[in-house]
Amino acid sequence: MARPEEPLLARVDSDDSREREAEEEDALLTGERNSTSPARTWKFWREIGLFAWALIATTALILLAVVLQKQSDERPGGGRPGGGDTDTDPPSSSGKRNLIMMVSDGMGPTSLSLTRSFKQFQYELPFSDQLVIDQYMIGQSRTRSSNSLVTDSAAGATAFSCGKKSYNGAISVLPDHTPCGTVLEAAKKAGYMTGLVVTTRITDATPACFAAHVNMRSEEDRIAEQLMGDYPLGRVVDLILGGGRCHFLPNTTEGSCRGDSKDIIKMGKKEGFHYVNDRAGFDKLKLGSAVSLPLLGLFADTDIPYEIDRRYESDIYPSLDEMAKTALHALSAATKDSDKGFFLMIEGSRIDHAGHANDPAAQVHEVLAYDDAFASVLEFLEKDSADGIMVSTSDHETGGLATARQLHPTYPDYLWYPGVLANVSTSAERLAQEYFKFRSENPNGDKAGWVKKAIIEELGIHDAKAAEIVEIIDHPETSPYTFADMVSRRSQTGWSTHGHSAADVNIYSSSAKDAAALVGNHENTEIGEFLRNYLDVDVDAITNELKEKGTQFDTLNAAGEKVSWMGRVADDGERLDGQDHLDHYHGDFKKHKRCNICG
Repeated sequence: MARPEEPLLARVDSDDSREREAEEEDALLTGERNSTSPARTWKFWREIGLFAWALIATTALILLAVVLQKQSDERPGGGRPGGGDTDTDPPSSSGKRNLIMMVSDGMGPTSLSLTRSFKQFQYELPFSDQLVIDQYMIGQSRTRSSNSLVTDSAAGATAFSCGKKSYNGAISVLPDHTPCGTVLEAAKKAGYMTGLVVTTRITDATPACFAAHVNMRSEEDRIAEQLMGDYPLGRVVDLILGGGRCHFLPNTTEGSCRGDSKDIIKMGKKEGFHYVNDRAGFDKLKLGSAVSLPLLGLFADTDIPYEIDRRYESDIYPSLDEMAKTALHALSAATKDSDKGFFLMIEGSRIDHAGHANDPAAQVHEVLAYDDAFASVLEFLEKDSADGIMVSTSDHETGGLATARQLHPTYPDYLWYPGVLANVSTSAERLAQEYFKFRSENPNGDKAGWVKKAIIEELGIHDAKAAEIVEIIDHPETSPYTFADMVSRRSQTGWSTHGHSAADVNIYSSSAKDAAALVGNHENTEIGEFLRNYLDVDVDAITNELKEKGTQFDTLNAAGEKVSWMGRVADDGERLDGQDHLDHYHGDFKKHKRCNICG
């Protein structure tokens, strides 16, 4: 008969084991320890040692984790990417908070490389030196619009303001030409204070997308009216600082670029706006400590000059940093006793223009100016008692910038020369303005002599070629491009376009922890979603209100035809982005009243 299988763990008793069991029973009965218990073996002590080592190692790891977390929490703005911050929960929706949205219009990743190397060269810094903004990168944004892989600023900013994709040229309007509510409008409705700070025209695409709705971005006259409250929601912006005065002045006034005789500044004053229009007026604001809201500050007829030029005219124009500080302190003071904070959009607008012009010297100074404002926002958030966050990104990249250039058919050397940019003292745009002025005042003057001298003194170029001089004399209308290209070639800076590119752009934040939803690679609309979620505001309700009330603001044209309050829809074949000529700022000058460099 087969023996039944025993369990694998069955114990087979030996004579020794049976004897030990008997002795243990006697000890239990008598209460006396058995003196014949076996001695501790080496195996026993080894196990004790391993246990002790594991306990010590575990304790050390816990202590190290606590120390690292404490160091992370003590950094300005909380955790940074790569610092072990894995908390993806959104911040609590309760409590007062401020949100600063910064837009570096046209700034792609290479803009940072260009500027960083320039700064290191200019100030003799080590190659490890970084810009302030470099230390706060948390992700990247994909920028395509609804109708093109290459977006424009209107569609790009609509993605931020509405959290929706739209076509190039749309100012907070969807592809079906219905309005979409914006985070600024929803914030105002919820009790937040609001502001816009830019270095371009305040009626330009990016600022317009937060507080206006038009079918075509070129309708800047209409945008100016809406910013002053002449649209379904009434006034929604408490503070406006930037350029673009010409769109607020009636066309009977010098410096106006409006198509009608409406006085938009007068309209704004009726809505309660306090108006300042020059450096003296700005200085009286005392960087925000002497501001009465609502405030309209327009400091240039069109765009505030490039920083490379403005730095010599600081007695005329405030800097982006000065305007940002003024807005931050003014809005903070205005919400001191409120349970709501503020929403502020700050745009480094002319980084984009430098890209359009392919002007590397103007570009680096614009990025440095943006970096200064970025640092000031961080300082404000660190010192302010209310909770707050800053999110920074670009609507797109402009120029297809590269810190490399193929100058000859042969295989190139691996070189780039930031020192060339350090020799430049003016923008190509400003040099062209001076050139047009000379030609206008001296029709028979020595053009070649003027150009040669200007190139040496303003661009720092001593090896100008005869063909370059001839190009500037024979084709003055494209002289801004020629001046810029002379600098680009000698610094070996490359450009692939005078327009925008489809490159991904960086996302930055004052707190990687609070902006955890934006860590990594995202669609630009996700930035808009984050903004509304952070403030806990209802943007969809604003959209419904715009649709319900909008028809009351429709008008009739001279022919008796109904015109939407959002303006006309583009004709077939008409460019929706407003860029219907060589370049919006330097091309066919007769097409724009606000030309800065016309003869």
